[in-house]
Amino acid sequence: MSVKRDPSGRRSIRAEAEVPGTPEEVWEAIATGPGIGSWFYPTDVEERVGGALRYHTGSEMDHIPAKVTAWDPPRRFRHEGKDCGPDGPPTATEWTIEPRAGGRCLVRVVHSLFASTDDWDDQLENFEAGWPQALVILRLYLTHFRDRRASILRAYGAFDGSVDEAWTALLAALGAPGLAASDPWTLASGAASLAGSLAEVHATSRQPTAFFRTREPAPGIAAACAYKIAERATVVLSVYFYGDGAPAAAARDEAAWQAWMKDRFP
Repeated sequence: MSVKRDPSGRRSIRAEAEVPGTPEEVWEAIATGPGIGSWFYPTDVEERVGGALRYHTGSEMDHIPAKVTAWDPPRRFRHEGKDCGPDGPPTATEWTIEPRAGGRCLVRVVHSLFASTDDWDDQLENFEAGWPQALVILRLYLTHFRDRRASILRAYGAFDGSVDEAWTALLAALGAPGLAASDPWTLASGAASLAGSLAEVHATSRQPTAFFRTREPAPGIAAACAYKIAERATVVLSVYFYGDGAPAAAARDEAAWQAWMKDRFP
Protein backbone atom coordinates (compact mmCIF):
# COMPACT_ATOMS: atom_id res chain seq x y z
CA MET A 1 0.00 0.00 0.00
CA SER A 2 1.35 3.42 -0.94
CA VAL A 3 -1.00 5.70 0.99
CA LYS A 4 1.08 8.59 2.28
CA ARG A 5 0.30 9.95 5.74
CA ASP A 6 1.42 13.13 7.46
CA PRO A 7 1.07 14.27 11.09
CA SER A 8 -1.89 16.55 10.30
CA GLY A 9 -4.07 13.54 9.45
CA ARG A 10 -3.86 14.08 5.70
CA ARG A 11 -3.67 10.85 3.73
CA SER A 12 -2.98 10.92 0.02
CA ILE A 13 -2.27 8.84 -3.04
CA ARG A 14 -0.73 9.91 -6.33
CA ALA A 15 -1.03 8.80 -9.94
CA GLU A 16 0.58 10.25 -13.02
CA ALA A 17 0.87 9.65 -16.73
CA GLU A 18 2.56 11.19 -19.74
CA VAL A 19 0.02 12.20 -22.35
CA PRO A 20 0.15 13.90 -25.77
CA GLY A 21 -0.82 17.54 -26.09
CA THR A 22 0.21 21.04 -25.12
CA PRO A 23 -0.41 22.22 -21.55
CA GLU A 24 -3.39 24.19 -22.85
CA GLU A 25 -4.88 21.15 -24.58
CA VAL A 26 -4.38 18.96 -21.53
CA TRP A 27 -5.85 21.66 -19.27
CA GLU A 28 -8.98 21.71 -21.43
CA ALA A 29 -9.31 17.95 -20.88
CA ILE A 30 -8.81 17.85 -17.10
CA ALA A 31 -10.17 21.17 -15.82
CA THR A 32 -13.25 22.06 -17.88
CA GLY A 33 -16.67 20.46 -17.87
CA PRO A 34 -16.75 19.54 -21.57
CA GLY A 35 -13.20 18.20 -21.38
CA ILE A 36 -13.69 16.05 -18.27
CA GLY A 37 -16.96 14.77 -19.70
CA SER A 38 -15.12 13.46 -22.76
CA TRP A 39 -13.10 10.81 -20.91
CA PHE A 40 -14.41 10.54 -17.31
CA TYR A 41 -17.96 11.50 -16.25
CA PRO A 42 -20.26 14.26 -17.47
CA THR A 43 -19.16 17.20 -15.34
CA ASP A 44 -20.07 20.82 -14.64
CA VAL A 45 -17.27 23.16 -13.54
CA GLU A 46 -17.47 26.81 -12.61
CA GLU A 47 -14.04 27.86 -13.85
CA ARG A 48 -12.86 29.99 -10.95
CA VAL A 49 -11.67 29.69 -7.37
CA GLY A 50 -14.77 29.22 -5.25
CA GLY A 51 -16.75 27.74 -8.12
CA ALA A 52 -18.62 24.45 -7.93
CA LEU A 53 -17.66 21.17 -9.57
CA ARG A 54 -20.28 18.48 -9.96
CA TYR A 55 -19.77 15.02 -11.45
CA HIS A 56 -22.84 13.31 -12.90
CA THR A 57 -22.23 9.67 -11.97
CA GLY A 58 -25.79 8.55 -11.30
CA SER A 59 -25.01 8.10 -7.60
CA GLU A 60 -25.68 10.00 -4.38
CA MET A 61 -22.45 11.89 -5.00
CA ASP A 62 -24.19 13.89 -7.72
CA HIS A 63 -25.86 15.87 -4.96
CA ILE A 64 -22.61 16.80 -3.19
CA PRO A 65 -20.77 19.37 -5.31
CA ALA A 66 -17.08 19.99 -4.76
CA LYS A 67 -15.54 23.45 -4.48
CA VAL A 68 -12.76 24.70 -6.72
CA THR A 69 -9.90 25.82 -4.46
CA ALA A 70 -7.12 26.38 -7.02
CA TRP A 71 -7.44 27.57 -10.61
CA ASP A 72 -4.14 28.31 -12.32
CA PRO A 73 -4.40 27.46 -16.03
CA PRO A 74 -2.68 25.62 -17.56
CA ARG A 75 -0.73 24.39 -14.55
CA ARG A 76 -2.76 23.55 -11.44
CA PHE A 77 -6.39 22.73 -10.65
CA ARG A 78 -7.69 21.65 -7.25
CA HIS A 79 -11.12 20.94 -5.78
CA GLU A 80 -12.33 19.86 -2.36
CA GLY A 81 -15.39 17.81 -1.56
CA LYS A 82 -16.75 14.60 -0.06
CA ASP A 83 -15.58 11.86 -2.39
CA CYS A 84 -16.15 9.17 0.26
CA GLY A 85 -19.79 10.11 0.70
CA PRO A 86 -21.72 12.56 2.89
CA ASP A 87 -20.55 10.87 6.09
CA GLY A 88 -16.93 10.61 5.00
CA PRO A 89 -14.00 12.90 5.71
CA PRO A 90 -13.17 15.96 3.59
CA THR A 91 -11.27 15.13 0.42
CA ALA A 92 -9.21 17.06 -2.11
CA THR A 93 -8.20 16.29 -5.68
CA GLU A 94 -5.29 18.24 -7.17
CA TRP A 95 -4.20 18.14 -10.80
CA THR A 96 -0.89 19.48 -12.10
CA ILE A 97 0.45 19.65 -15.64
CA GLU A 98 4.16 19.74 -16.49
CA PRO A 99 5.27 20.21 -20.12
CA ARG A 100 7.59 17.60 -21.59
CA ALA A 101 9.55 17.43 -24.81
CA GLY A 102 7.92 16.34 -28.03
CA GLY A 103 4.52 17.94 -27.50
CA ARG A 104 3.71 15.92 -24.40
CA CYS A 105 2.83 16.65 -20.78
CA LEU A 106 3.12 14.89 -17.46
CA VAL A 107 -0.27 14.87 -15.73
CA ARG A 108 -0.29 14.20 -12.01
CA VAL A 109 -3.33 13.75 -9.75
CA VAL A 110 -3.02 13.71 -5.94
CA HIS A 111 -6.13 12.53 -4.13
CA SER A 112 -6.20 13.32 -0.41
CA LEU A 113 -8.49 12.80 2.53
CA PHE A 114 -8.30 14.31 5.99
CA ALA A 115 -9.00 11.89 8.84
CA SER A 116 -7.66 11.18 12.32
CA THR A 117 -7.97 7.38 11.91
CA ASP A 118 -7.30 4.83 9.18
CA ASP A 119 -11.00 3.95 8.85
CA TRP A 120 -11.15 5.40 5.33
CA ASP A 121 -7.84 4.13 4.01
CA ASP A 122 -9.54 1.32 2.09
CA GLN A 123 -11.54 3.92 0.15
CA LEU A 124 -8.36 5.80 -0.62
CA GLU A 125 -6.73 2.59 -1.86
CA ASN A 126 -9.64 2.16 -4.26
CA PHE A 127 -8.95 5.64 -5.61
CA GLU A 128 -5.30 4.64 -5.89
CA ALA A 129 -6.32 1.70 -8.06
CA GLY A 130 -8.85 3.65 -10.11
CA TRP A 131 -6.93 6.77 -11.08
CA PRO A 132 -4.23 5.03 -13.18
CA GLN A 133 -6.99 3.33 -15.17
CA ALA A 134 -8.77 6.65 -15.68
CA LEU A 135 -5.51 8.19 -16.87
CA VAL A 136 -5.24 5.50 -19.54
CA ILE A 137 -8.61 6.64 -20.90
CA LEU A 138 -7.39 10.25 -20.73
CA ARG A 139 -4.28 9.29 -22.71
CA LEU A 140 -6.31 7.41 -25.34
CA TYR A 141 -8.71 10.33 -25.59
CA LEU A 142 -5.93 12.88 -26.09
CA THR A 143 -4.19 10.60 -28.58
CA HIS A 144 -7.16 9.78 -30.79
CA PHE A 145 -10.10 12.08 -30.01
CA ARG A 146 -8.69 15.33 -28.64
CA ASP A 147 -11.19 18.22 -28.58
CA ARG A 148 -14.08 15.92 -29.52
CA ARG A 149 -17.01 15.49 -27.17
CA ALA A 150 -18.13 12.09 -25.93
CA SER A 151 -21.48 10.39 -25.64
CA ILE A 152 -21.10 7.94 -22.76
CA LEU A 153 -22.90 4.75 -21.82
CA ARG A 154 -22.20 2.58 -18.77
CA ALA A 155 -23.41 -0.81 -17.61
CA TYR A 156 -22.83 -2.18 -14.10
CA GLY A 157 -22.96 -5.71 -12.75
CA ALA A 158 -22.03 -7.66 -9.63
CA PHE A 159 -20.23 -10.91 -8.95
CA ASP A 160 -20.07 -13.20 -5.91
CA GLY A 161 -16.37 -13.77 -5.53
CA SER A 162 -12.99 -12.11 -5.47
CA VAL A 163 -11.81 -9.42 -7.84
CA ASP A 164 -9.61 -11.99 -9.58
CA GLU A 165 -12.59 -14.29 -10.10
CA ALA A 166 -14.75 -11.43 -11.33
CA TRP A 167 -12.00 -10.35 -13.72
CA THR A 168 -11.64 -13.86 -15.15
CA ALA A 169 -15.40 -14.05 -15.68
CA LEU A 170 -15.48 -10.59 -17.25
CA LEU A 171 -12.67 -11.35 -19.69
CA ALA A 172 -14.49 -14.51 -20.74
CA ALA A 173 -17.76 -12.62 -21.24
CA LEU A 174 -15.94 -10.03 -23.33
CA GLY A 175 -14.34 -12.70 -25.49
CA ALA A 176 -10.97 -11.21 -24.63
CA PRO A 177 -8.81 -13.99 -23.09
CA GLY A 178 -5.70 -14.45 -25.16
CA LEU A 179 -6.08 -11.22 -27.15
CA ALA A 180 -2.99 -9.09 -27.70
CA ALA A 181 -2.81 -5.36 -28.35
CA SER A 182 -4.27 -4.44 -31.77
CA ASP A 183 -6.05 -7.79 -32.16
CA PRO A 184 -9.57 -7.41 -33.61
CA TRP A 185 -12.43 -7.61 -31.12
CA THR A 186 -16.21 -7.79 -31.38
CA LEU A 187 -18.97 -8.06 -28.79
CA ALA A 188 -22.72 -8.35 -29.32
CA SER A 189 -25.83 -7.87 -27.20
CA GLY A 190 -28.99 -8.45 -29.18
CA ALA A 191 -29.10 -5.84 -31.92
CA ALA A 192 -26.25 -3.85 -30.32
CA SER A 193 -22.62 -4.61 -31.04
CA LEU A 194 -19.14 -3.22 -30.57
CA ALA A 195 -16.35 -3.80 -33.06
CA GLY A 196 -12.78 -2.63 -32.91
CA SER A 197 -9.53 -3.83 -31.38
CA LEU A 198 -7.88 -4.39 -28.03
CA ALA A 199 -5.82 -1.36 -26.98
CA GLU A 200 -4.20 -2.59 -23.77
CA VAL A 201 -4.82 -4.53 -20.57
CA HIS A 202 -3.85 -3.47 -17.06
CA ALA A 203 -4.30 -6.58 -14.92
CA THR A 204 -3.72 -4.95 -11.54
CA SER A 205 -4.74 -6.79 -8.39
CA ARG A 206 -7.29 -4.21 -7.21
CA GLN A 207 -8.93 -2.90 -10.40
CA PRO A 208 -7.95 -4.88 -13.51
CA THR A 209 -9.12 -3.20 -16.71
CA ALA A 210 -9.20 -3.95 -20.43
CA PHE A 211 -9.25 -1.04 -22.89
CA PHE A 212 -10.56 -1.25 -26.44
CA ARG A 213 -10.70 1.09 -29.43
CA THR A 214 -14.09 0.89 -31.09
CA ARG A 215 -14.79 1.35 -34.79
CA GLU A 216 -18.48 0.46 -34.82
CA PRO A 217 -21.14 1.63 -34.11
CA ALA A 218 -19.02 4.79 -33.68
CA PRO A 219 -15.34 5.58 -33.10
CA GLY A 220 -14.50 5.49 -29.43
CA ILE A 221 -13.01 3.90 -26.34
CA ALA A 222 -14.44 1.04 -24.28
CA ALA A 223 -13.12 0.09 -20.84
CA ALA A 224 -14.18 -2.94 -18.81
CA CYS A 225 -13.02 -3.40 -15.22
CA ALA A 226 -13.62 -5.25 -11.98
CA TYR A 227 -13.18 -3.97 -8.44
CA LYS A 228 -14.54 -4.56 -4.94
CA ILE A 229 -15.79 -2.02 -2.41
CA ALA A 230 -18.42 -4.16 -0.67
CA GLU A 231 -19.18 -7.84 -0.17
CA ARG A 232 -19.67 -8.43 -3.89
CA ALA A 233 -17.30 -7.52 -6.67
CA THR A 234 -18.45 -4.89 -9.17
CA VAL A 235 -17.91 -5.08 -12.92
CA VAL A 236 -18.35 -2.10 -15.22
CA LEU A 237 -18.41 -1.56 -18.96
CA SER A 238 -17.87 2.10 -19.94
CA VAL A 239 -18.06 3.21 -23.56
CA TYR A 240 -17.14 6.66 -24.90
CA PHE A 241 -18.37 7.33 -28.45
CA TYR A 242 -17.15 10.28 -30.53
CA GLY A 243 -18.24 11.85 -33.80
CA ASP A 244 -21.53 12.73 -35.45
CA GLY A 245 -23.07 9.31 -34.82
CA ALA A 246 -22.08 9.15 -31.16
CA PRO A 247 -25.24 10.52 -29.48
CA ALA A 248 -27.54 8.21 -31.44
CA ALA A 249 -25.33 5.16 -30.85
CA ALA A 250 -25.13 5.72 -27.09
CA ALA A 251 -28.86 6.39 -26.72
CA ARG A 252 -29.84 3.42 -28.88
CA ASP A 253 -27.50 0.83 -27.33
CA GLU A 254 -27.37 1.69 -23.63
CA ALA A 255 -30.33 -0.52 -22.65
CA ALA A 256 -28.89 -3.45 -24.62
CA TRP A 257 -25.56 -3.26 -22.81
CA GLN A 258 -27.28 -2.95 -19.45
CA ALA A 259 -29.23 -6.11 -20.31
CA TRP A 260 -26.00 -7.83 -21.38
CA MET A 261 -24.46 -7.01 -18.01
CA LYS A 262 -27.56 -8.04 -16.03
CA ASP A 263 -27.69 -11.43 -17.78
CA ARG A 264 -24.06 -12.23 -16.97
CA PHE A 265 -23.44 -10.35 -13.70
CA PRO A 266 -26.79 -9.95 -11.93
